Amino acid sequence: MMSSGLLFMHAMQPTTPPASSSPAWQPDAARRDASRIAEFGAWLERERGLRFADYAALWQWSVDDLDGFWQAIWDWAQIEAETPPSAALADAAMPHARWFPGARLNYVDQVFRHASADRPALIFGDESGAHAEIGWSELRRQVAALSATLRELGVVPGDRVAAYLPNVPQAVVAFLATACVGAVWSACAPDMGESAVLDRFRQIEPKVLIAAEGYRYGGRGFDRRDAIEALRGALPSVVHTIAVPFLGTEPAPLRGAIAWADACAADIPLRTEPVAFDHPLWIVYSSGTTGLPKPIVHGHGGIVVEQVKFGALHLDLSPGDRFHWYSSTGWIMWNLQVGGLLVGATICIYDGNPAYPDAGALWRFAERARVQFFGAGAAYYLACMKRGVEPRRHAALHALRALGSTGSPLPPQAYAWLLEKVGPLWINAISGGTDIASGFIAGVPTLPVYLGEMQCRCLGARVEAWDEAGRPLHDEVGELVCSAPMPSMPLYFWNDVGDRRYHESYFDVFPGVWTHGDWLRITPHGGAVIYGRSDATINRHGIRMGTSEIYRVVEDFTEVLDSLVVDLEYLGRPSWMALFLVLRNNAELDAALQERVAERIRSALSARHVPDAMFAVSEVPRTMSGKKMEVPVKKILLGREPSSVANPETMANPASLDWYIKFADRLQRESEGAATGTR
Repeated sequence: MMSSGLLFMHAMQPTTPPASSSPAWQPDAARRDASRIAEFGAWLERERGLRFADYAALWQWSVDDLDGFWQAIWDWAQIEAETPPSAALADAAMPHARWFPGARLNYVDQVFRHASADRPALIFGDESGAHAEIGWSELRRQVAALSATLRELGVVPGDRVAAYLPNVPQAVVAFLATACVGAVWSACAPDMGESAVLDRFRQIEPKVLIAAEGYRYGGRGFDRRDAIEALRGALPSVVHTIAVPFLGTEPAPLRGAIAWADACAADIPLRTEPVAFDHPLWIVYSSGTTGLPKPIVHGHGGIVVEQVKFGALHLDLSPGDRFHWYSSTGWIMWNLQVGGLLVGATICIYDGNPAYPDAGALWRFAERARVQFFGAGAAYYLACMKRGVEPRRHAALHALRALGSTGSPLPPQAYAWLLEKVGPLWINAISGGTDIASGFIAGVPTLPVYLGEMQCRCLGARVEAWDEAGRPLHDEVGELVCSAPMPSMPLYFWNDVGDRRYHESYFDVFPGVWTHGDWLRITPHGGAVIYGRSDATINRHGIRMGTSEIYRVVEDFTEVLDSLVVDLEYLGRPSWMALFLVLRNNAELDAALQERVAERIRSALSARHVPDAMFAVSEVPRTMSGKKMEVPVKKILLGREPSSVANPETMANPASLDWYIKFADRLQRESEGAATGTR
């Protein structure tokens, strides 16, 4: 949660210059001419009489004339609507800007306008090597059948349907069926513990629970039937359960549950419920570390126009393109992946451990599915790089033409690794998140790629770096803000009386301006670099630095697999900085390695940012989306109760916190000993 007391980074030149002044990748003329953004530019010239010299000019128009830009997206993409809007933007005041008043539509109509008999809608694979394809007609049949079942169960527009499902085709069908009815979708992955799931679903009181009896990960099967029974017992609002068999159990063993096969058996026409543009589509949850997760509500219309724009213009997806982003159902990238259907792409989903039975598993899936756009979290690429994985030795990736990254900043060395080991491909690193179900910063295939930089600010997103006085900064590090509305900004938080939490989360720093909580620099190329979360900033002797700058230096050592840095007030010192290093099996954190790390930080960054102490650890705590948990670790080391700052059931590796908790106890004992003069 942001607060008015947030510490800001003063305007300054970045301590780390751009990694390269020349592009690492450039599109050729054929690639530029064949892109969707070139198609959109030609349409604007033909239909609107608008011509733009370059992307920068197009972006400037898109944020200066929001009404004209978003109406153009609506018309160019031929958004399906029962009732057309009277305007694109009726009220631009944030929050709660009024978009496309009068429009009535349904997310699912935009999906099936792309249906084709000669290509699959969905391709599925998992760690066992399974491979399945679902055509558009079969997807439509299953969605029609399940939506009819939901109606028979009494589900009406506005009711919530909760899902406890892995990343399998049934999850896609269930979401689309829920949207058909005008009900509100909300999902958790089955590897989340019961208390974490209840923290989410209790807030929204679902009427129907769709749950998988189990899931597989790392070659093991995990039976979740007891957990589902516990959830049903703790959610009195749940009237019906639909059980998805996943561990070979037939029929569905859950007491009183409807079997998935029965719920999807009918062969009937698809019927969608037209709803208002701002009718709730889904509820997703923030990755906050304190309090209950924030239930973020997005609308049908806002998600349709935003994800059509993003999928077509920033991911360069055309009907029939094969699009994969490794994710779980509990991460917003799952929602974005399903959004590929809105532009007619074939979505290629994968369930399970991407490195099981070996490090080439996900790359082999990309080969078999003939993936053209391959996306994953930055942590996945870094893990491959650090472990010496060479994707082209595992799989023939001839169809691949683009790589996507998100979740945390992608360092320059990872860009270089991808270009060398995967291929000279377009690298599209994006930054945005759950909050907007899209990106603030991303790429386009018509611009060059510079190592360590995201290519551009997204069309229609007035993203800037501001200093503490609200002044835009150029080639300097500041707070990432969005000073104009976007259609996919949250409608509200569920059960947030007076929008208090909503305001505190985004609008408490600069009233009426979205403050995202990241440090950002807009580069001279027009690209962007994220320097980490602004609430995890390192403040050394008055000079502030994003943690990602330190990681770029430290994780360049071959001995270092991962790292975490926190800056503490400790024993009365204004700053005490600890650097935690995950080392390769045969490496030791001896005096020589510590000196080499310190010297590299000193020369690449500054003497002020050399850590006070270094420690070898087995793991860096991460969220399920792969983000390093700097702030929770910092709070634990400063004496906060661990349960108040981190929920293990929302973590990718909850056992990793144990070491830091013990370390915090040691710091406390040493601090008390120093205060009393004892040891």
